[in-house]
Amino acid sequence: MERHLAAILAADLVGYSALMGADEAGTLARVKACEAEVVEPLVSEHKGRIVKRMGDGYLVEFASVVAAVECALAWQEAMAERAPLRFRIGINLGEIITEDEDIYGTGVNVAARLEALADPGGICLSGTVYGEVKGKIDTAFEDLGSQTIKNIAEPVRAYRVASGAEPKMPLPTSSSDLPTIAVLPFTNMSGDPEQQYFSDGISEDIITELARFGVLQVVARNSTFVYRDQSIDVAEIGRLLGCDYLLEGSLRKAGKRIRLTAQLIDAKSGKHVWAERYDRDLEDIFAIQDELVHAIVTNLVGRVATADLARSLRKPAESLAAYDLYLRALELDRNYDEKSTLEGVALLERAVELDPRFARAHVLLATFLWTAGWFKDMVGETYLDRAIASANRAISLDPDDALCHGALGSIHLMREDYGQAGQYFERALSLNAHDTMFWTDYGWFLMAIGESDRALEILDHRETFEPHPPLYHWEVRGQVLYALRRYEDSMKALERSKVTNDWVHANLAACYGQLGRVEEARASWATIRDHLPNATLSFAWRHIHARSQADRDHWEEGLEKAGISD
Repeated sequence: MERHLAAILAADLVGYSALMGADEAGTLARVKACEAEVVEPLVSEHKGRIVKRMGDGYLVEFASVVAAVECALAWQEAMAERAPLRFRIGINLGEIITEDEDIYGTGVNVAARLEALADPGGICLSGTVYGEVKGKIDTAFEDLGSQTIKNIAEPVRAYRVASGAEPKMPLPTSSSDLPTIAVLPFTNMSGDPEQQYFSDGISEDIITELARFGVLQVVARNSTFVYRDQSIDVAEIGRLLGCDYLLEGSLRKAGKRIRLTAQLIDAKSGKHVWAERYDRDLEDIFAIQDELVHAIVTNLVGRVATADLARSLRKPAESLAAYDLYLRALELDRNYDEKSTLEGVALLERAVELDPRFARAHVLLATFLWTAGWFKDMVGETYLDRAIASANRAISLDPDDALCHGALGSIHLMREDYGQAGQYFERALSLNAHDTMFWTDYGWFLMAIGESDRALEILDHRETFEPHPPLYHWEVRGQVLYALRRYEDSMKALERSKVTNDWVHANLAACYGQLGRVEEARASWATIRDHLPNATLSFAWRHIHARSQADRDHWEEGLEKAGISD
């Protein structure tokens, strides 16, 4: 064995398994061409040595730190023209052990962990590498602060190289380019108020399914459910929601039979475009939904090929009992409190036990589990681990469901795995570019990685589409405005959210502190302490999820100005 100091570059191909699943032969051909035309020539040019190839990645050794970083910059620049192939790259400087042409040691492990912190198309450096290349390379660096790295005893200072940044997701198409439809909550005609969850759940399911078609823009549930049980003219609702078409109807559930009526209305003229009544056995509810969705899509955008329809429709539950548990949990999801969250977890665990292949139940369970992490402890690692397992199971069952990818994006963002979070959010948006919640989550992600201007642009844009954005939208907006030092606007957005959770109160406390409103800041912090008596200042930025140490310090600064300390 030989020990020596070296610069280690670890590179990983983003989404390799998904790329292989979609096009195995084409992906292999592109990867081989990339290695022959980009990787090998650049490593040779910068006097490096490819230690090993790992199918979807490389481990490379350099004698010069500057050469390693210059190679990585050129590598990412060349890859910008080779979509969909993208790499994450991590670089560390440390002592390594060489044996049989392979390399080992902590220096190698740190490089691999830094690679996982990088964005797709990005480069992450250790502090030792940054110290060697600062002033020697004409590029910008962003301090990510000290990072706790798995299986490494001491925190590692990390920096991001600004070049090779991830391309921006385009803002969604304006409403004038696509038919816009709003699904009003179906009227519960069962004569039993306890069945309201069922009609609401069916309405929400139809909204979700219609949103899977890129040829339609679907108004979100939070905007349409405002008009439940209100006697408002159809044309007026269409004007208020800014939509072209409305779907309304009723649902009666009696024993093992169901009657569902639906009518599609031209919102401007008030004329009926299509109407249908379904009298079926309850077990046929999924077939009814598929027929209804098919009828709407074909009436609004013309003929849809059977294969395209089948590919777009979700995988239904095989157990009606599991589906009923799912709808009950969906109702609880709107409460956003600890009791409802834990009840939802219990319902969904029963649902997936009854029907292990029910993808939508797995993804909702993942959502409930990561929400439970907010309520049960300050980091929620146990819940997040379970949430990731559930979300991954959902994706394995239904890889084209945007909800599965969106859930994994949120979970990885909570774990501060920014590269993975961005990848999953963008996949969700590519599958459903018109969902306000996905765009709000993406704004949260952009704020966390230091792109608050872009985040605010996205949130502003969504408000032109949704007259009633979800309360969560205002939470994220308030956080973004705080990051931009717009404290008055931040306070107004946070107060508008009307949600009394620890996240909002942590933001409000910091915001009030910056505005000199000390008593209000302390009142917000006291609310958190009532729920979490051991909450510390670190609690604030753990819930903020800012990658930059400077941004984390900015959040704590607001609390410190209010005299809040550990």
